[in-house]
Amino acid sequence: MADHTLSSRAMLTEFFSSDHLEAAARRTGFVHRTSQITGKLFLAVVTFGVWSDAQTTVAQLAAKGAQLGVQGEGSPEASQPRMNKGARAFLREMIRPALEKIPSCPTGCKAHLFAYFTKGHSADGPGCGLPESLQHAFPGAGGSAAQAGAKIQLGWDDKRGTVDPCALTPGHMPDNTDVDTVVARARKEALCIWELGYVKRPALASIAAAKAYFLSRRNHQTSLFAARVGRLSPVALLRVLKTAQSHLSEKPLFLGATERVAVRLGAARLPEAGVTERRRSARKNAKKKGYTPAQAHLALLAWNLFITNVPCAVWATETVLKVYPIRWPIELIFKAWKSYLHLAAIPTKTADTTCCDLYGRLLLLLLNYALCPELRATWWLKKKRELRVLKLVRPFQALADRWLQGLFQAELALRRFLHQACATAERLVAKAARKRRTTAQILRESLSQQHAAVAFTAAVAA
Repeated sequence: MADHTLSSRAMLTEFFSSDHLEAAARRTGFVHRTSQITGKLFLAVVTFGVWSDAQTTVAQLAAKGAQLGVQGEGSPEASQPRMNKGARAFLREMIRPALEKIPSCPTGCKAHLFAYFTKGHSADGPGCGLPESLQHAFPGAGGSAAQAGAKIQLGWDDKRGTVDPCALTPGHMPDNTDVDTVVARARKEALCIWELGYVKRPALASIAAAKAYFLSRRNHQTSLFAARVGRLSPVALLRVLKTAQSHLSEKPLFLGATERVAVRLGAARLPEAGVTERRRSARKNAKKKGYTPAQAHLALLAWNLFITNVPCAVWATETVLKVYPIRWPIELIFKAWKSYLHLAAIPTKTADTTCCDLYGRLLLLLLNYALCPELRATWWLKKKRELRVLKLVRPFQALADRWLQGLFQAELALRRFLHQACATAERLVAKAARKRRTTAQILRESLSQQHAAVAFTAAVAA
């Protein structure tokens, strides 16, 4: 307990250091001269001040600032004009130091699952609808979706339990437009676990060229080729799968006629009930978009299909098919952010105020999550139990007003508060003992069996 409490105290006190914040506020043009609203007060109010109420107005934020009893309290009339381009630049600049405050702390329950890799990278881009008056600044997807919206592109390192650099993008921008930025940061022996929205052939080719690895579901529009007589020939995938001798199969193939990325295609046959539901959903989505799904596509829905370039010696076929759900923590993080931290509840009407609201909430999310990795690692070491990421923010949110007040109190008072908050969170959000195994447990067993088989084969060969 002492370790993560001290780390949390250091993280918050360093991030909200007055000298550090005031220098950034002046550098970005938010503060030009001595002002009632300081950089620290503004940052504290637009982050922890919006935590407890989904529809917090500027007037309410000003009232929270006035209740802090510190020099620099401002009125709503003084606060509203400060939501300007300088404030947007100030909050945007604070994202980088916030990311740096998240400790690198491998979660013991998953650390060895990524032992072969330098990083386990996942990505997602949750969106939120905005008032239609903002559609020029934040165009949405349109159609039956919101006319105005925004996305937060965020990466997640499952090996270290840290958040990667993130960006705020318009709601109509496809997820895979951010892939090039991720690929540019790819390093040797890193692993990217992506959902379909992030997959494009040139990015996978770049990852393979960097001697890094990827794992993704197979896009039904992606062409697959097999090497035959010194050339590549298209693969009739449905015919290949129908000849499979078991519910699990694998085939070495090439992805794309021009990129020619060598991949392992893993396939797992689904139960009939799951196949029926998949096809029903596919027909429903196709009808909504005005087209008829191809019969070949409907037939392929009977399998879970994955592509990867991870060597067989690292992950056997069975392991590959079980690894993909490991990316679910980032989905749970976003679900928690939307449900409990009001990411999707933006009450503002102007572009500058909306950006300040979004950046403020994003900073709150990052600062809140900075407490999570060490809590999870500590509880695993103490009890060999995992924490429920989805529920971890709930105990902290119950003390939202005390968090805001604590930032302006003495270090000793803040340390005591953090100690109590972390101790309460640990007791309330630990996963209960259950018969059904978690994804991490299934993977640990699968890897243990694979390593045992490799060791036995090596011993026999010797």
